[in-house]
Amino acid sequence: MQAIPGYLCLVAVAWLLSENRRAIPWRTVAGGFALQLLLAVILLHSPPARAVLFLLTRAVDALQRATDAGSGFVFGYLGGGQLPFAETHPGASFVLAFKILPLVLVISALSALLFHVGLLQRITAAFAWLLRHTLGIGGALAVGAATHIYLGMIEAPLLIRPYLANMTRGELFALMSCGMAGVAGTVMVIYASILGPVVPNALGAILIASVISTPAALAIAALMVPFVPTSTSETITLDRAPPANAIDAIMRGTADGVGPLVGITTTLLVTVALVTLVNMVLAKLPFAAPGAITLQGLFAILFRPVMWIIGIPWAESGTAAQLMGTKTVLNELVAYIGLAKLPPGALSPTSRNIMTFALCGFANFGSLGIMAGGIGAMVPERRAEIATLGAKSLVSGTIATCLSGAVAGLLA
Repeated sequence: MQAIPGYLCLVAVAWLLSENRRAIPWRTVAGGFALQLLLAVILLHSPPARAVLFLLTRAVDALQRATDAGSGFVFGYLGGGQLPFAETHPGASFVLAFKILPLVLVISALSALLFHVGLLQRITAAFAWLLRHTLGIGGALAVGAATHIYLGMIEAPLLIRPYLANMTRGELFALMSCGMAGVAGTVMVIYASILGPVVPNALGAILIASVISTPAALAIAALMVPFVPTSTSETITLDRAPPANAIDAIMRGTADGVGPLVGITTTLLVTVALVTLVNMVLAKLPFAAPGAITLQGLFAILFRPVMWIIGIPWAESGTAAQLMGTKTVLNELVAYIGLAKLPPGALSPTSRNIMTFALCGFANFGSLGIMAGGIGAMVPERRAEIATLGAKSLVSGTIATCLSGAVAGLLA
């Protein structure tokens, strides 16, 4: 129950960081928090919803096996094929780039096919309608926020690119906050595959986290950078011609997945390398023992009380804070790998569930550059404004996912 005052405390932090408290659109704020709680209750405890999530979990297993077959055929034992030697240490043959990341291509192709047949549009339109009529936000922002449940922080704004230039400052910030508080569908399955052995129904938890964090992100954004909703329709005009048929959709989806695949790989490589360099410098400080001070550890100090107030027992909050520090400094993929590798007694099942929700977002330093560069290229006349809102969206996205973690712990 400590999550209840913790939830209110995080909301108060967002209010204290507001640019203009007198202009806060309270309908959007109240509607966002109420919708987050309502969706969490339905998705976590409704038998039909649980049945759907169970089917999704089985689908993830099927996708992983199918992808293993493809990557094993192309990359041999590096991609999951039969080992030509005896594995001396369990897990030693696991190669992230060849075993997990090929899922990005498969999911991208599958998403393009589902978009071609109209399924994703129907889901987006329904969620956008719900956001628009519950929170009172404009159609363009509603659609952009809704697409964040399965698209990334660059792909979703691309769908509403014609409307970005005329969005108010607060609406643009709200869109960026949704990007920081969610994850793309191309990586959801990757995270579920990593967490599957330690978190029951991992894909269901990640999908629910992405859904309920969206209204929370809109509410937090409305507190921090208040806005008056603009009146726009929910009709979206794509920037390119639709695929000719299902085969064309699959080919386009596969090609579109190459960029994210390369981006994830290179970002992981460079980010881990740079953070390691910083940690090497910190280790050379005269008063520091080797490895005692790290950049992740410094952020973990700030996150420990936050982890406690959202429902993590104090004895486990240090471990949870270290994961949040890793997620913020590096990214959520590295943090999820760390969560999966924790000793069995490091976190209780409830704490693992809370952390699955709290880590489910793109809010990290690497994402700041990706978002600023990507959205800035779409509306170059607002590049400076986007850059100034970037750091704020890192905070708002983190608060939104922590609120989702608090809700998950409260309703467990």
